[in-house]
Amino acid sequence: MNNFSNSEFIKEAAAQMGFDYCGIAKATELTEDARRLQQWLDKGFHGEMAYMENHFAERTDPRVLVPGAKSVITFLKNYYPAEMQEPGNPKIAKYAYGEDYHEVIRQQLFELLDTMRQMIGPIEGRGFVDSAPVLERSWAKLAGAGWIGKNGHLIRPTAGSFFFIATLVVDLELIYDDPITKDYCGSCTQCVDACPTQAILPDKTIEANHCISYFTIELKQPEIVTDRPFKDWLIGCDVCQDVCPWNRFSKAHHEKHFRPLNGLLQMRQEDWLQIEETTFKARFKKSPLLRSKLKGIKRNMEYLIQQNEK
Repeated sequence: MNNFSNSEFIKEAAAQMGFDYCGIAKATELTEDARRLQQWLDKGFHGEMAYMENHFAERTDPRVLVPGAKSVITFLKNYYPAEMQEPGNPKIAKYAYGEDYHEVIRQQLFELLDTMRQMIGPIEGRGFVDSAPVLERSWAKLAGAGWIGKNGHLIRPTAGSFFFIATLVVDLELIYDDPITKDYCGSCTQCVDACPTQAILPDKTIEANHCISYFTIELKQPEIVTDRPFKDWLIGCDVCQDVCPWNRFSKAHHEKHFRPLNGLLQMRQEDWLQIEETTFKARFKKSPLLRSKLKGIKRNMEYLIQQNEK
């Protein structure tokens, strides 16, 4: 098979596995992204996420991650749900409704890489799902998947931004897709204006250390202390995506693993306060909520209660 046939085969195999997009970019150093990342780190916008400072060379050059790498393949998987939480319940970001996407998509990448090896031949490669030093959104943009919005999310034309991004770095030369060079956000500032903690700056910079997702997931302190208070959100935050006009094109996913787990959408404040560790682990053993741990979730709930009392 030639480069074109290999590229077409990979895209067809990805579609058969349920991925909503597959695009390919040439493996090279992301010099401009490296400059922006360093400036972002220097300003302390990563907060307590010290891991963002590590493995800088790997983050900005996939050939360090996979010696001899020639191609970076991007996959998108829709997670927009068919049903939403009941109004008034503590809010949970839509990505966390179902099973842990890290595990689900990682297994799918392994299977896809095995299929590629069977049909194409020996391939050295590594797959990543938001769990390694890879600038997924930059590679997704280069692979023609969409553009980076003011809210920092990859936005796909006529499909929106509710997608998981997976990356496969391989030592296989392929046909590369053209990136979307136009910024279709235009003069729209709805995400900037709607952010409850003003964490989105007009120049597409995200002050992650003031983002609600940071406070409710990444922050490991025993208490949430901030001069930019927020309400309603127990785990993560979808405000900047919910208000984005492009997400009017979002359609419900068809991935069985991302269906809402075990009455999650019906969980009320008192349910979260009363649930015990053994019950929590049993009900949500496959959920990304386990990464936040019940202790962290109850800390978040106590913060929301305090804010609602003010």
